[in-house]
Amino acid sequence: MEEEVVGKIYDARLMRRMLRYAWPYRIWFAIALGFLLLNSALQILGPLFTKVAVDRYLAPTSTPASTPIDAYLSSDPWTGLTQISLLYLASMLIGLVCSFSQGYLMLKTGQHAMFDLRRDLMGHLQKLDLAYYDRHPVGRLLTRVTTDVDALNEMLASGLVAVVGDVLVLSFLLIVMFQLSPGMTLLMLAVLPLVVLATALFRKSVQSSYRRIRLAVARINAYMQEHITGITVLQLFNREAKSGQEFDQTNRDHMEAFKDSIFAYGWFYPVVEFLGMLGMASLLVYGGFRIQSGQLTLGVLVAFFQYAMRFYRPIQDLSEKYNIFQAAMAAAERVFQLLDTNVDIAASAQPRTVPAGPVTIEFDRVWFAYKHEDWVLRDVSFRMEPGETIAVVGHTGAGKTTLTSLLLRFYDIQRGAIRIGGIDIREFSPRELRSHFGVVLQDPYLFTGDIGRNIQLGTASIDEEQVRAAAAQVNLLALVDSLPDGLRHPVRERGAGLSTGQKQLVSFARALARNPRFLVLDEATSSVDTETEMRVREALDRLLYGRTSIVIAHRLSTIQRADRILVMHKGELRESGTHQQLLAARGIYFKLYQLQYKDQELAPIGRRPAGGPSQLGIG
Repeated sequence: MEEEVVGKIYDARLMRRMLRYAWPYRIWFAIALGFLLLNSALQILGPLFTKVAVDRYLAPTSTPASTPIDAYLSSDPWTGLTQISLLYLASMLIGLVCSFSQGYLMLKTGQHAMFDLRRDLMGHLQKLDLAYYDRHPVGRLLTRVTTDVDALNEMLASGLVAVVGDVLVLSFLLIVMFQLSPGMTLLMLAVLPLVVLATALFRKSVQSSYRRIRLAVARINAYMQEHITGITVLQLFNREAKSGQEFDQTNRDHMEAFKDSIFAYGWFYPVVEFLGMLGMASLLVYGGFRIQSGQLTLGVLVAFFQYAMRFYRPIQDLSEKYNIFQAAMAAAERVFQLLDTNVDIAASAQPRTVPAGPVTIEFDRVWFAYKHEDWVLRDVSFRMEPGETIAVVGHTGAGKTTLTSLLLRFYDIQRGAIRIGGIDIREFSPRELRSHFGVVLQDPYLFTGDIGRNIQLGTASIDEEQVRAAAAQVNLLALVDSLPDGLRHPVRERGAGLSTGQKQLVSFARALARNPRFLVLDEATSSVDTETEMRVREALDRLLYGRTSIVIAHRLSTIQRADRILVMHKGELRESGTHQQLLAARGIYFKLYQLQYKDQELAPIGRRPAGGPSQLGIG
């Protein structure tokens, strides 16, 4: 998890990529900037109205400074003050509308842009090969799509516009203040170096805290995802207390980092307020002497006090926005790094289609390693004829499941070739290749929804009639019809509420609903009870006939009727033949059989009739 990117305050390359997501909504962005510009200009009107009211009506002087609105104001004090009050109210209402409109449009732009970014992230995550997920914890990837995208949204929807607004306000304020009194403006700016120093110290302090917070959040997400998914194991082995202690440490790191940031904010704002008050005290002393000497009016002094209060607020905001920008740049670095991750398992430049009709599957001197040259498969070669059922057995870690993962192109081999119909599978697109396979894994996985949608799994061409037919073939329909909602019976996360055997039956129906040309069964009935297994075997015997199938099994009694059995040992194909041939060879298979089922050998079965079902029992 130690992958935190510090991030720059500004990275033009990353900013351009972020703004690309806002570009489709540029009209909203432009209108929001227009409202922002108008609102920033309105910020200077309030103090000017106050100055006019004081100098013209409340404390009139013999030579008041003229303003553009003097010609439109009444000479009567009550009428003039009413006019100024109405103008002040109008400016405030217009400012309110501008502030709301600008905020609404920017937040709308940010949400639409982040919607597009999250969609791209999800689409890219679905394309990445399994090797990427082997190297990256799921919790870290969740952080990319949630916390990091939120940081970009905050920068795009509020941080970027707020910085522009603060700069505009400061610019307008300085222009107007220099027009009113250059001396008082310079006096107020004299405090600015101290504000800049405090801001630099605050930024340095809170930057470290934010970096620790982001890292702690990523760790919390990863830890929570792993331990909630494995809650059964935690409770089974009474690991709740230990898990809680480990989580407490990560949670404490997050809390301590937040406490440091709270401390930084705690002293920063009071210090800036104090410096602001110090500047206003200087204005009071300087302005008082200037008023006594007749060089300054009371209205100008009152206006300067209001301007001073507005002058330091944008500086405080800019200090905070610095951290938002830095957090956003760090988040952008991680998000775009994920988006830029190459999809290794991809279609060739001119992808081919799997040939129609009966085809062979061939492994030709295949070598494969998950990492470097720690070979999992070594020089494996075999050929599967159309309609043939191949069983693969061997000790744990012998490379059985790896064979099917390579056949489905979840990984690409380093040496050799895997061919279907004489064509290297790397010439097919992964989607085209996998569309011809039905796969049932040992650990069934169901998604939140209902039973019907878990069987259909988003395939529009599979209607409810086909779903029911598939459920009937694996003896699931009786269970479905006994439920109040039938196929619409709700399924919670990971299939909670259904037994393991029921989930496996749904998995069978899911594979069979697509009427696949090839079947891959990986310990497919290991999770069902004996009675259910016998019913599933009967259905599978019919379904396997005519399909090229590869069956992985640990229980040797379930694959004795396979057309051919491959025996894997330490990544190599050591034996191949029928059950009787392998027993007669008295090799690895014979030893496995002795260990497992030497007293449970099935009665001999005659050859299956030509054109009849295989009578194969699958485990």
